[in-house]
Amino acid sequence: MTAILYPLATTPDEALAAPLGRAAREREAQALAGEPVQFVSGLAGPAYASREAALDALAGRVEDDRPGRAVQVAIEDRFCRLTEVTTARRAPAPVATVNRDGRRWPTPPVAPPTVWRLSVSYWRPVSAAPATDAPDIEHPQARRARRLKTTEAEPETLKALSRQPLRAFKPQQPLDIGLFEYRLPENPNIVMPDE
Repeated sequence: MTAILYPLATTPDEALAAPLGRAAREREAQALAGEPVQFVSGLAGPAYASREAALDALAGRVEDDRPGRAVQVAIEDRFCRLTEVTTARRAPAPVATVNRDGRRWPTPPVAPPTVWRLSVSYWRPVSAAPATDAPDIEHPQARRARRLKTTEAEPETLKALSRQPLRAFKPQQPLDIGLFEYRLPENPNIVMPDE
């Protein structure tokens, strides 16, 4: 069975130019890096005004399905794909319903301008992750900070708490009975099926 060999690198551009190696699975990438890795995707290279211009410039990197120019990339090299991204700085404002002249919604605004970029999926060592992705150790866990409620939180603390991954307050205990079972009140050692 063939699989995609994703590059091991610290940035998307490095994944295209000079990866540290290539691996299909996480354990193979960890062995190459010598540390834990995470699977990420990022945009690399310049922006292209149209899909055709991007396909012409990236010939051989992505599959081209245009008639007469069809190109298929080898299975192990399919870690790149074209992505259409918007160049607008902020999201469009929400629209309200109008219910006028038999129409419920107003005419939609003009679509924001878009460009085509190359999206690269690769393995990145955890130590090379940007500071915003790394968990903040100096701030307490959000649930614990809410329970303590010692002082009013600073804006920087709230931002750090919102970026932390969700973690359990304490380890979950294993279930010793099934979903449709219960313990007898007179003898908790007996588990009976629920009807």
